[in-house]
Amino acid sequence: MKRIGKLYICPTPIGNLEDITLRTLNTFKEVDLIAAEDTRHTIKILNHFNIRKPLTSYHEHNKKEKGKVLINKLLEGDSIALVSDAGMPGISDPGEDIIKEVIEQNIEVDVLPGATASILALILSGLSTDKFVFEGFLSSKSKERKTRLEELKTEYRTMILYESPHRLKDMLKDVLEVFNDRRVAVARELTKRHQEVFRGNLEKAIEKFNDENPRGEFVIIIEGIPKERLEDIEKNAWEGISIKEHILTYMDKGFTKKDSIKKVSKEREIPKREVYKESIDL
Repeated sequence: MKRIGKLYICPTPIGNLEDITLRTLNTFKEVDLIAAEDTRHTIKILNHFNIRKPLTSYHEHNKKEKGKVLINKLLEGDSIALVSDAGMPGISDPGEDIIKEVIEQNIEVDVLPGATASILALILSGLSTDKFVFEGFLSSKSKERKTRLEELKTEYRTMILYESPHRLKDMLKDVLEVFNDRRVAVARELTKRHQEVFRGNLEKAIEKFNDENPRGEFVIIIEGIPKERLEDIEKNAWEGISIKEHILTYMDKGFTKKDSIKKVSKEREIPKREVYKESIDL
């Protein structure tokens, strides 16, 4: 029976070369090929650790064609290490696509542990790590960015976003406009010599980066909506609609009539019998 190869997802340092793991280095030495988002960047890592392996490019602009080539090599028995420019492949980069294709082909995938900017920034932020959501890069267009932010406005979990230096100020202004002021942490140059983490609120963050020229890649950690503010929004959301419409809103979401009455009674802080009267003909 023909042996099928294996794809290794290999995280690389996001700034400090000492953060690479022994397991990643050993994997580089053992595989037949290394597929890199930027071969010029990866060759520096390999040269630093005196590793000699064939390199090929796999990035956003060639992922469709090169993905097929890499799949064929795996099916022929080659083992391949996949690396991005920095951090964990598959997060906000084209690695996601080939990982899906490899799994669909029933080819084995092994993910190695290592540096991930989003988690480092989250822990450094001092904000809640109990529950969080990763949003990555928002749209570069303000209108589309605000549309997504409106959808996130009532998100109670801590939010993790990425942003480039030339869009940082505009993005923070849009967040402030949609979210109002919130606690935020803005991290840059993580693990590097000039690592910096700003902790404060959105207004102060905007002031800071209006006075400074943003440099480096940024991870922005935003506080989820405080519970009391969410409760206020939920209360105000029913202003201007009738009790009957309020009941139907929940029934349309799949709640039973009985449960819908309970929820409306609780949210409007009125007796259930009053709500029930409005529901008789529903």
